[in-house]
Amino acid sequence: MLHFFRFLFSRTFFWQLFLVLLAVAGLLTLTFYGLNWHTRQGNFIEVPNLNTMTIADAQQLLQDQDLNYEVIDSARFNPDYLPFAVIEQTPLAGDLVKKDRKIYLTLNPANYNEVILPDVIQITRRSAESRLRAVGLEIGEIMYQNNIGKDMVLQLRYENAPIAPGDKLPKTSRVDLVLGNGKVPFK
Repeated sequence: MLHFFRFLFSRTFFWQLFLVLLAVAGLLTLTFYGLNWHTRQGNFIEVPNLNTMTIADAQQLLQDQDLNYEVIDSARFNPDYLPFAVIEQTPLAGDLVKKDRKIYLTLNPANYNEVILPDVIQITRRSAESRLRAVGLEIGEIMYQNNIGKDMVLQLRYENAPIAPGDKLPKTSRVDLVLGNGKVPFK
């Protein structure tokens, strides 16, 4: 036991302890600076605004800035955008990201589905609007004509022409409704 205590307070022990502490400090320093270099700490790229750009233009801009992209969804159609234009992006424009980060894009489809016009003739306005919106159509102008059924759908019109249930229309089309005003027509 006495040998152990002598060794513990000897010059050799302190010299070896110093070398071990120096090696640990060196490894920690190398690890810290190596991680900073490997993770590109402090090197950020601002995400560009890709909204309304075509996929080809967005792809070129992202490649120029060393960013990647992935298309995650193309199911929602927006008639205000060109086909294959970016309608949404994640992360948002202006966010700071690192090199080679993936930007997730939602594109406007090239064409959109046609929907079958449901039979809403002789039902109330409220029910007709609900059914039309459920299939993806929008409600346009509301017109009234003399008919005893107040707010009863008498006719559907698309681009000022009558249309019949079962006809196909592009999704998001505006359908005009002709309703009864509750007054008895005079003959």
